[in-house]
Amino acid sequence: MAVFWKALASGLLLASSLLVWEAEAQGNGRDKKKVLGGSTFYLGQERDFWKPLTHTIINFTDIVSIKSSFQLRTFDPEGTIFYGDTKSGKDWFVLCLKGGIPLMQIHQQGMLVSAAGGPKLNDGKWHTLEVSNQGKFVILEVDGSPGLVVGMQSEHPEDIIEGDLRLALGGIMISKEKLIVEYEPQLDGCVRDGVWLNLSVSWEMEVEELWPCYQNIQPGSYFPGTGFAVFNTSVFSIAEDDDIKIGLEGDFSQMHGTILSIKAPGQEMMLTLVANNNTKEITLTYGELKMDLSSKLKELEMSFDKDSLLLKIRKDKLLGNANVMAASHPAYVTTWREGLFAIGGLLGESDVNVGSQFLSGCLTKVQVQDKDLDLDLAHKHMSIFSYGCPA
Repeated sequence: MAVFWKALASGLLLASSLLVWEAEAQGNGRDKKKVLGGSTFYLGQERDFWKPLTHTIINFTDIVSIKSSFQLRTFDPEGTIFYGDTKSGKDWFVLCLKGGIPLMQIHQQGMLVSAAGGPKLNDGKWHTLEVSNQGKFVILEVDGSPGLVVGMQSEHPEDIIEGDLRLALGGIMISKEKLIVEYEPQLDGCVRDGVWLNLSVSWEMEVEELWPCYQNIQPGSYFPGTGFAVFNTSVFSIAEDDDIKIGLEGDFSQMHGTILSIKAPGQEMMLTLVANNNTKEITLTYGELKMDLSSKLKELEMSFDKDSLLLKIRKDKLLGNANVMAASHPAYVTTWREGLFAIGGLLGESDVNVGSQFLSGCLTKVQVQDKDLDLDLAHKHMSIFSYGCPA
C-alpha cells in the first residue's frame, strides 16, 4: 500500500508537511509514531473499524479551556469523528455522523444522553466544527453557528475531575456496546487543522503511516486497484421471474481492471465487465456472449432475464437506444439465489476473499434494481473509498 500512495502523491494533499515523527518505546516492544493534532487525517484508513486512528492523553492540570475545533470534509453519511473520556472511560463523549447529521452521545455521572441535530455535513465541503463544554452544556458549533446544544444536570454532586483526559479521532476507546445509538463506525472523510483544548500536544498513531487526503473530491466510490467489494446476491431479494437491472456510472475511459463480476460458487462465471485502459475498450461477457464497448461511455444499464440481455449506453448526455440480444446462462437462477456480486474485481473459484484483476478508477454510481448500493454494507477491502473519489 505504501508504494501505491507514494505514486499518487503528486495529485494529493499530503499531510506530511504537518507531521512530526517521534519514536516511543512501548511495553509491547513496538515503536509507535506521533503526529501533531493539527495534521490532516483520513479517518477511513485501514484498521479495526472501531479503533481510533490516533489518540492522545492530557493531564487536567494542563487544560485551560474545554474547547476543541477542527475542519471536517466527507460525502459519507455515517461514522465516528471525535471521542473523549475521563476516569479511564467511565465518563465519555462521542461525536459522529448518522444520516449526515451530527450525533452526540454522552455518559456522565451515570447519565446516558444522545442528541442529534444541526446541518447535514456530508456534502463534500470543508466545515469548521467547534466542541465546547460550558457549565452544564456541551455545545457543537458548525461554521460559526449553533449546531447542537446538550444540557446535563445530575442530582448527585459533581465529582472533582482529576487525572487524565483521553482524546481520539476516527474511533472510540470504550466498548461499542456502551453506545446508546448504533451506527456504522468507519467514516470515509478527512479532518484537518485541529486545535484540541488549545494545547499543542503530540498524538499517538495506531497505524504505520497516515494515508493522505485528496485535494479535491467528488461523489463516488474509488477503487485503487488493491481489492474489491462483494455482496451476496441473496440480499437483493430478486424473484425468479424478475428482470434484473444493473446500472453503472463513471468515466470509463479512466478505468482499468474488472468493474463487475457475478458468479455462483462452483459454477462458471455468469457475467464480467472489464475495462482495458490500454485498448480503450470495455469488454462485457455474459455466458457465451462477448462484446466490446467503447471506453468513452459514461453510463451503462444492463437488464437481463433467463434468455436475453438489454443494454443502454450513454456517452454524452442522453442514453442511447436499447440494444437487445439473445443471451442466457445455465446457472442464472442459482446465481441470483446463492451467488456473489463483486464490484471492482474478478471473483475467485469459491472464497469471497479471493479475487484478481482489481479495478483502478471511480464509479460515481452503482445500482441494482434502481437502488444505490452502499459499499459499506459489502464485504470489501479497506483500501476502497466508499463515498469519495479524487476529482
